[in-house]
Amino acid sequence: MSTRLFFAGLIILSIYICISIFIPLLISLKIVPNGEFGLGNPIFSAPSIDHWCGTDRLGRDVCIRTLAASGIALQVVFVAVSLAVLVGIPLGLLSGYIGGLLDRVLVLLMDTLYTIPVLLLSVVMAFLLGRGILNASIALCVVYIPQYFRLVRNQTAQVKSELYIEAAISMGASPLWVIRKYLLKNVLTSVPVVLTLNAADAVLVLGGLGFLGLGLPENIPEWGSDLNMALVALPTGIWWTAIYPGMAMFVLVLGLSFIGEGLEKVISETSLQN
Repeated sequence: MSTRLFFAGLIILSIYICISIFIPLLISLKIVPNGEFGLGNPIFSAPSIDHWCGTDRLGRDVCIRTLAASGIALQVVFVAVSLAVLVGIPLGLLSGYIGGLLDRVLVLLMDTLYTIPVLLLSVVMAFLLGRGILNASIALCVVYIPQYFRLVRNQTAQVKSELYIEAAISMGASPLWVIRKYLLKNVLTSVPVVLTLNAADAVLVLGGLGFLGLGLPENIPEWGSDLNMALVALPTGIWWTAIYPGMAMFVLVLGLSFIGEGLEKVISETSLQN
């Protein structure tokens, strides 16, 4: 079952990656229309052969905008999670291995950030940084750094008390050598699971920022901002401007969650066998 979940999520993620690669290429070659321009189209046109998912209040093709937003979402989430890993893991290793004042200061800082609700912290960061792809990535990055720090720090503090670590230190091994040789590979086993689950959560948080008008600039397709604009028309029976961005966000989150759940079960089964 865990393998099936993992491969199902991998297939979903692969489809989104392919979409993010080919849609900009097709737009640049003018094979499909640009989702940012719709002056020649009727507004709020229902799904048809010409516009498979209909048009929005500006006459923009909902299908093209939804597909183009897939690449933007993957780009922001990838940068955000990568930055969180690159910052959180080294800090967790140093804090757990060195201990002392550095450990107490970092634990206090990370625990403070961790207690703040994810969406609230990301909203504050996005408000301070402004709208933009990099700014949104940094806003999300700050949210997830404490999770990697806490995970790696706790595992490092536990592993460093093992006899083989103490033996290496007594033989004159440097802290950097001990971290690279022994600690790093032992504390990273749970990171892929947290990474994929954080990526799924980041998709929703990015959508929330876009819905509040704090995510990406207006000229960049984004599911959250499209859902915000769709709210006005939804009570009048114009459903297509809301359902397709919402479905695209839901399926991506589902795929990433499948990968995370599958990885977690595979890792737990492997550890039990060992």
